[in-house]
Amino acid sequence: MEALAVRMPVEHTRPPATSHQSAPMLDALDAYLDAGTISFSTPGHKSGRLIDDELRRLLGDPLFRADVWLNTSRHDTALRAAERLAADAWGAGEAFFTVNGSSSGNQAVLLALLGPGDKVIVARDAHMSVLSGLILTGAEPVFVSPTLHPEQLMSTGVTPASIETALAQHPDAKLVVLTSPTYHGVASDLPAIVAAAHARQVPVMVDEAWGAHFPFHQSLPIHAMAAGADVAVVSLHKTLPTISQGAMIVTQGNRIDRGRFKSSVRMTQTTSRCLPILASIDSARRQVALHGWGLLELTLALAALTRRRLQETPGIVLIDETSLGIPASRFDPTRLVIDTGSLGLNGYQVESILREEFGIAPELSDGRGIVCVVTVGDTRASLDALVDALTAIATRPSQRSALRPRVAARSVGDAIAQGELSMLPRDAFFARSRSVPLPTAIGCIAAEPIIPYPPGIPVLVPGERICWNKLLYLAQIAASGAICAGAADPRLLTIRVVDETVGS
Repeated sequence: MEALAVRMPVEHTRPPATSHQSAPMLDALDAYLDAGTISFSTPGHKSGRLIDDELRRLLGDPLFRADVWLNTSRHDTALRAAERLAADAWGAGEAFFTVNGSSSGNQAVLLALLGPGDKVIVARDAHMSVLSGLILTGAEPVFVSPTLHPEQLMSTGVTPASIETALAQHPDAKLVVLTSPTYHGVASDLPAIVAAAHARQVPVMVDEAWGAHFPFHQSLPIHAMAAGADVAVVSLHKTLPTISQGAMIVTQGNRIDRGRFKSSVRMTQTTSRCLPILASIDSARRQVALHGWGLLELTLALAALTRRRLQETPGIVLIDETSLGIPASRFDPTRLVIDTGSLGLNGYQVESILREEFGIAPELSDGRGIVCVVTVGDTRASLDALVDALTAIATRPSQRSALRPRVAARSVGDAIAQGELSMLPRDAFFARSRSVPLPTAIGCIAAEPIIPYPPGIPVLVPGERICWNKLLYLAQIAASGAICAGAADPRLLTIRVVDETVGS
């Protein structure tokens, strides 16, 4: 077996200025359990006393023992201390833990920084929670499309020039919203974009859900706080050892109204936050602050070895910074983006085989291939299993199906370009709507977001009038078997549109 070369660090990305040995949320939970507290508060399972036996077998007693509610003073004190340590670890001024992933974080930031009618520059590859934030605020989006690779049909990020143009055309914009990195591990040129926005005194928000590990190794793309962004929303649970839904918001600088920001965070969070999730965020912070470089050094070495082995497998094509034509500094090497077209199989088929025959679960599959996320939780054994499974699929007797035709890059570019925004997203969402067959929707106003994969970029947002290019593209991807997030009918047999006959 090929040995892993682990080199000593030249320098850490940013040594913590504060001692990170403690974990305040863990300490508070430990003290509660040691005290043998008898609870007459929520949650109702009371330390798991009457939990269903099957559920207990699956999840274990410790989880239910830890699912408690501290007294308010102890909880708030521990949480504030944990958030201060997280802010230091991420190089931020403040941090706020969230327990609904990045979704509630994105909504909180938009509520804090935008109001009805405010213009906001939004990268078109925004997550659905950003679109829901636009509906909540009543803001007016000005969309900027990312650049798509002409062959891979994959976003290579939003260019600084496109942001500068949008800001020049809309000098009254109140905020710039970016998604970096993308689902496929591609980061935009954040320092240049932030500089362009700050030159006009416009704050920058980065949806950095997939980049929680970036601050802790110099071989990863620059993270939002280091690039000078004003606020970033980070999903620790995606790439770090945190329970699902564990995320946080980090901020810095003086372009944000702190009072309104804190109120918005409280408004978008449940008042019954799951203590195990909060404790896991605190624990992950301690791990990466103290040991992140070493953990990621090993992870990067494992990912590199896996990449080399897969590249030697006929029919397996890996997409990386070279194939996308971007600098290595803007691609996350822990992301394995695999084009399965040369196998004669689309990504849906490969995922099905991996799950059913090999017990392996990719992060994403689409019409072109699969995406596998390598994290600090992976081992040589787990990655060997992935390589062995893909090699077995690639070398087995041919069971290849006829490939469905791929959509031309030009049609993708036309489809994601901003169309005519006839209504604000909020107004369209709350307007009376009706479902119509997809072929008859041309000229109608979308009442729901349509976000097909690939490439994971909204083709339609509420309020956008459906033109021929968008309709044609949606028909093509629906026929390919793609699933459309945001749509009431994910197969797009029908689409919800604004009922413009009301009041006529």
